[in-house]
Amino acid sequence: MDQQSIIWIAMKITTNSTPVGSLPDKAPEERVVGSDRVLAVLVELANHPDGIGLEEMARTVNSPKATVHRALASLRRAGLAGQLDRGRYVLGDEFLRMAFANHEARPDHVRVRPILEALTARFGETAHYAVLEGESIVYRGKVDPSVGAMKLTSTVGGRNPAHSTGVGKLMLSYDLLTEDSVTEWIGKRTLTKRTDRTVVTAQELHTELNMIRRQGYSIDDRENESDVNCIAFPAFFGSPSRPTGGISISAIAHRTPLKVLVDSIPAIQKILGGDFDRI
Repeated sequence: MDQQSIIWIAMKITTNSTPVGSLPDKAPEERVVGSDRVLAVLVELANHPDGIGLEEMARTVNSPKATVHRALASLRRAGLAGQLDRGRYVLGDEFLRMAFANHEARPDHVRVRPILEALTARFGETAHYAVLEGESIVYRGKVDPSVGAMKLTSTVGGRNPAHSTGVGKLMLSYDLLTEDSVTEWIGKRTLTKRTDRTVVTAQELHTELNMIRRQGYSIDDRENESDVNCIAFPAFFGSPSRPTGGISISAIAHRTPLKVLVDSIPAIQKILGGDFDRI
C-alpha cells in the first residue's frame, strides 16, 4: 500500500467513535492518544516489515516512550499493529486486510483522477493516464482543461502507437533494455512515422529509451501529432519497481512549449506525490 492509503485508513480508525473489535475499559489517559501521534507511529511501522522496537520507534517519531507505548497499545487493540517476539512491533493483520481490500476496490483510473485534475488545473492542458498493451498505449483516464479552444482528440479507451508517444516510450523503457530487445519488439513491422520527428529505427529508439531510464521521465516532442508535445512519468499503483501505467501532460505546442513542461518537473513531481496545495 502507498503512504497516502495508509494515512487514509488510519484516519478512518482514529476518528471513528466505534473501534474495531471490543476494547477493554481503560483509564482516559491510557485510552486516548492524539491522532497525529498514532498516525506517525502507524506510518513508521510501515517502514519496518521485520518489526521495530519501542525505543527505536520513540526516537524516530521524537516522542516519549510512554506516549509511543500507548499509541502502539491503541493500534494493537484495533488490530492495526501486532507484536512479534522480543518486543518488536509490525503492522497488524487487520490493517493489512483493510489495506488490501481497499487497494483491490480502487481501479487505477479512479485513483489517478485527482492527479490528472490537478495537473490540468496547473497547466491548462490535457492530462492522461495510459497503459501499454502490445504495440500501443491505451488511455484509461483523461482530463481536459475547462477553457481553451483547442483540445486533444484522444479518448478514454482509444489507442496510439507506443513508439511515438511519451507514455509509450516510458513504458517500453522498462521492458526493452537492449537494442536486441528493441529490434525483437519491432519485428518485421515498419514503425509508422507519424510526424517528421518520430523515431522509427531500433537504434534510435534504443538510444531514447536509455535516456528515459536515466532521467526518469519521457517526452514526446511533436512526435505523435505535429502540434502536440508531452511529458510523461511512471505511475506505480502495483509493484514499486514497475509502473502500472504512465501519467502525462499533453500540451498544444504553441500554447505550452515543451521547455515549459520540462522546467516544471519539480512542480509536476509534487503533484504526482499528492501535494495539491500549490497548484
